[in-house]
Amino acid sequence: MWRIWVAALFWGLNWPIVKVLLDGTGPWTMRALGLNLGFLVLAGTALATGRSMAVPRDYWGRLVVAGFLNVVCFNIFAVFAQMSMPASRAVILTYTMPLWSVVFARILLGEKIDELRATALALGAAGISLLTKPFWPALMAGQLPIGLVYVMGAAITWAAGTVYMKRAQIPGVPMALTAWQILLGSMVSYIGLALFETPRLELHRPEIALSFAYHVIFPQAAAYALWFGLMARVPASTAALGTLLVPVFGVTGAVLLLGERPPLLDLVGFAIILTAVILDQGVRRWRTQGAAVAAT
Repeated sequence: MWRIWVAALFWGLNWPIVKVLLDGTGPWTMRALGLNLGFLVLAGTALATGRSMAVPRDYWGRLVVAGFLNVVCFNIFAVFAQMSMPASRAVILTYTMPLWSVVFARILLGEKIDELRATALALGAAGISLLTKPFWPALMAGQLPIGLVYVMGAAITWAAGTVYMKRAQIPGVPMALTAWQILLGSMVSYIGLALFETPRLELHRPEIALSFAYHVIFPQAAAYALWFGLMARVPASTAALGTLLVPVFGVTGAVLLLGERPPLLDLVGFAIILTAVILDQGVRRWRTQGAAVAAT
């Protein structure tokens, strides 16, 4: 279970650290180089440990779709969301992903939305409403704030990609499948870099060099390696609950590293969303385990 905590810590702290990193690089440069190096670390680890990088030819199209949603859209939306709002609010809104997954699972997989999930979705919607309060004036005026598009885009595309991966049933080693998706994200980011940005990475500044090293090594490589080890040891539902810790570490890191002070409304919204996800995943798992014990 320690893998859940460490992976969530690495991913959570990445949010405020990316905020620091963006002071010394551009968003396209960071994504292109970060994802490229992340791919090399993951692919190198897979090959060094004897894992196959092969993917059946008939499944490459599905893998590209999954990579576009899971990595390309998520990473691009997330970095621009970071530039549009405080890191604490960005990480909370982005990690409404489990709630959006319920909606996509209903659409793509036909999974029913029972009373428990309906209650969780209602609570989640209430929490999102509170967190988007700064955007209310623009929304009332018929405008769609770009920051809201970015952060909701990150949450929704990741959720859609996760559910699509479950439906696509792509055969292959999980680490290899992730590595190829990250490579796709890197390739698209290089195109964005060529079109929209002059490359800039101020590694002569210690805080930028350290932030970039952290960004590549820990969330892109180590956290994924821990995650794969976790998935091999515990049920998927248990692992999914680990994502709830990411915004906790993200908000804490934003307070300690960036000096952010999330307003009370943000914290209340965070608590409501956390309750919603725990209600859907945690309570459901507890009920399932209880029913299994009773049956035996």
